[in-house]
Amino acid sequence: MNRIDRITNVKNHMNRSRMIWAICLCLAVIVPVFAQDSDDHEGEQGDAIELTLEQQRAAGVAVQSVAARALNETLRVPGEVVVNAYRSSRVTPRITAQVAARHVRLGDNVKAGQTLVTLSSVAMAEAQGALIIADREWQRVKSLGRETVSERRYTEAQVAQQQALAAVVAYGLTERQAAALAKSGDVSKATGVFDLLSPQAGVVLQDDFIVGELIEPGRVLIDITDDSVIWVEAQAVANRLAEVEPGSSARVSLDGDTWHVGTVIQRHHRLDETTRTQGLRIEVDNAEDRLHPGQFVEAEIVTGTRAPMVAVPNQAITLIDGASSVFKREDGHEFHAAAIETGPTIGDWTVVRAGLVEGDDIAIEGIFHLKSLMLKSSLGEGHAH
Repeated sequence: MNRIDRITNVKNHMNRSRMIWAICLCLAVIVPVFAQDSDDHEGEQGDAIELTLEQQRAAGVAVQSVAARALNETLRVPGEVVVNAYRSSRVTPRITAQVAARHVRLGDNVKAGQTLVTLSSVAMAEAQGALIIADREWQRVKSLGRETVSERRYTEAQVAQQQALAAVVAYGLTERQAAALAKSGDVSKATGVFDLLSPQAGVVLQDDFIVGELIEPGRVLIDITDDSVIWVEAQAVANRLAEVEPGSSARVSLDGDTWHVGTVIQRHHRLDETTRTQGLRIEVDNAEDRLHPGQFVEAEIVTGTRAPMVAVPNQAITLIDGASSVFKREDGHEFHAAAIETGPTIGDWTVVRAGLVEGDDIAIEGIFHLKSLMLKSSLGEGHAH
């Protein structure tokens, strides 16, 4: 190889070296920039969940603005649903009688004046006969007039008729039935058969008897109650009820999720001798027939009101990496998980000490869906949408 060829080779080698160094220098500049851009993109995937308004509605995501609220201070105590005694009646015979027929059954809804039970009684038959006789005599004497008969006979006939009428009413006939029997004058109707009628509208709670059974006076045949308004009897240590008065707002729940609004109507003055607790009576609207006597419930009673403070619904809070968090919405379509410092829980609300300010929009429903999208994004499956 001559001298000129060697020089040419050296120059070519140097040019290639310079080119390689230039490429390396470019890569050294470009790669960090690309890596930084990539890292920023990855952070955006982990931080933001993008959902259009249509997607939010489809996923059941509901949003509410954070505000300061005057929350009620409450007391929670156990309770039991019981019959509202002021809206209940017991049907009993007043004389010894035999059950001839049953007309209603346990759980039936009845109307005031409806026939419940047909009874047959020897005492009633005697009283019905006595009424027919006494009424006939009274009608005869009355038609003759005071001028014809003596004052004593006139008075005796009138009193006898009234006493006979009162007797059959006391035994179980209504005044209308007794008057109709007396007016008929038909001795064949003095059979001793009569009906017990419902004194009120309501539902049959008890019907402890059988047809043909001989029933003594005072024996309860049927219990009826209007359970559209029911009672809850709650118990607590007496000093915890110092601030509870009749008229205080209350609510009760069977499962801790569904609540029924009520009002404290009475506070018992005598302590339970066994438990040494004081009782409260709460009246609850039960028009939907959700509560029934014998059920155990949790009662929450309002004892006072706190000064307004920032609070969010309990269901809006979820645990993320062990911290209480909410999902804040920004620009109408981006959700970000935000850690918050929580205070006390008061009823359905939790006080927020830090992490939110009034006016922030947070998700209060669809939290599980948002959390699942966030976890999916953090596993590297792309943007959450």
